[in-house]
Amino acid sequence: MIAQPQTDYQAFEAVMRRHNGRLFRVARTILRNDADAEDALQDAYLDAYRHLDGFRAEAELSTWLTRIVVNQSLMRLRRQKRDGNVVPFSQDGGETPAAVEVRDEKGESPSTAVLRTEMRRLLERRIDELPVAYRTVFVMREVEDMSVEETAQSLDIPSSTVRTRLFRARALLRASLSRDVDMATGDVFAFAGARCDRIVARVLARLPH
Repeated sequence: MIAQPQTDYQAFEAVMRRHNGRLFRVARTILRNDADAEDALQDAYLDAYRHLDGFRAEAELSTWLTRIVVNQSLMRLRRQKRDGNVVPFSQDGGETPAAVEVRDEKGESPSTAVLRTEMRRLLERRIDELPVAYRTVFVMREVEDMSVEETAQSLDIPSSTVRTRLFRARALLRASLSRDVDMATGDVFAFAGARCDRIVARVLARLPH
């Protein structure tokens, strides 16, 4: 619990700094836009601060904050999609189709760092393509390492639904990444363009005339 929640700004600042990473990823996963996610996160913090008196220790503070961020993000998403195609997290199936951080290892070569960055960006794009309910569960479980129970509480869905959606999210990601690999396979160790021209020119130059 936070002592004197209405006046202790320093304590609330510490709470924000402690939970910023997780909450931003959750908002970003739902909204698929950094700026929108930041706005939703700010609104969530303001909402949480106004209702700190109502927080009870039955749930973890992190879970309580996550639920607020989810609600703020979904409200923002619904405003963006007035046609009503957004499916609530309490339902399953038929959903309409973040940020994952990969820590760089110290001392890696520049080429390895570039490859790691490209892989991270590819994974982020494929996660963004998942249905909102699947990608949110995936990030909570796989990126933030939240338990099944905490994820279920945060999204107000049964634990069995969390497991089902995580299974489907993994399957969809494997399929999309497999297609990426298949498409790239033909270009592995490519020998064309300038390299081809260079070798041909050098051989022709060495042939007896």
